[in-house]
Amino acid sequence: MQNTLGEKIRKLRKEKGYTLDKLAELTESSKSYIWELENKNPPRPSAEKLIRIAEKLDTTIEFLLDEGEGVSAEEAADAQFYRQYRKMDSTTKDKIRQMVKLWGDDA
Repeated sequence: MQNTLGEKIRKLRKEKGYTLDKLAELTESSKSYIWELENKNPPRPSAEKLIRIAEKLDTTIEFLLDEGEGVSAEEAADAQFYRQYRKMDSTTKDKIRQMVKLWGDDA
């Protein structure tokens, strides 16, 4: 049986250049906990830790837990960005919209 959650965590962790130690530090977990998620079958994550891991890997819990092809990594990154965006103050949102508009003018 395949550990899809573990594979996704490992892949995203490596893409960001994080070691097991670094991701553990960022998520207030232990190195052994992250290792178990990546390698044990089936993994047994707590909801709280999974939320932290998804945030630090710039993805969503839905993407990490999706066993099929329902949610792509890009869609999950976009959803995570939008969640962060919604929490920003209006001045920061205005700056981001201005930057996007400038980039759009180049296309």
